[in-house]
Amino acid sequence: MGDLLLVRHGETDWSLSGQHTSWSEIPLTQNGRAQARSVAPLLGKYRVDAAFTSPRVRARETAELAGFGGARVDPDLAEWDYGAYEGVTTVEIHRTRPDWFLFTDGVAPGPAEHPGETPEQVGERADRMLAKVDAALANTEGSVVLFAHGHFLRVLTARRLGFPPSAGAHFQLATGTVSRLSYEHGRPVLATWNVRP
Repeated sequence: MGDLLLVRHGETDWSLSGQHTSWSEIPLTQNGRAQARSVAPLLGKYRVDAAFTSPRVRARETAELAGFGGARVDPDLAEWDYGAYEGVTTVEIHRTRPDWFLFTDGVAPGPAEHPGETPEQVGERADRMLAKVDAALANTEGSVVLFAHGHFLRVLTARRLGFPPSAGAHFQLATGTVSRLSYEHGRPVLATWNVRP
């Protein structure tokens, strides 16, 4: 069975400022595009037989610049729906909720079309995506690559390793990086994490 490769999209203005970004279409910065291109040689070390991307422009552009313009768009790879915290920084949230922590507290409800997600809801979405990954891996000796977002990929990693969604807090993930989840003695393991060229 191949590996699961995770790519966090390249830098955006909001990733630089620390603003929570789920559905807002914030484009890659010039540096973010360079990060995306630099991912290509890292991924080139693997035989990749299936690629999926979040529907957000920043993830799709990262996939394209990394050489995976044909990646299949899957809504389950979208970033955590931040509800009322879309575009808001953690520092700003702490002014009214000093003990707030995303991975345990979730978000404040947002508008009807973006009500926000609990950690458990993001975990359920990650589990659905992992089932699709496993189906793809079952039919190939190659690897699967996912182009997505920081908080979602952290939760997905926690779920792959058998931990609750809140354990995603322990996996810091920078923009424009590649991580690899693999197997050892039939058990999922974290093989490499947060790698930049």
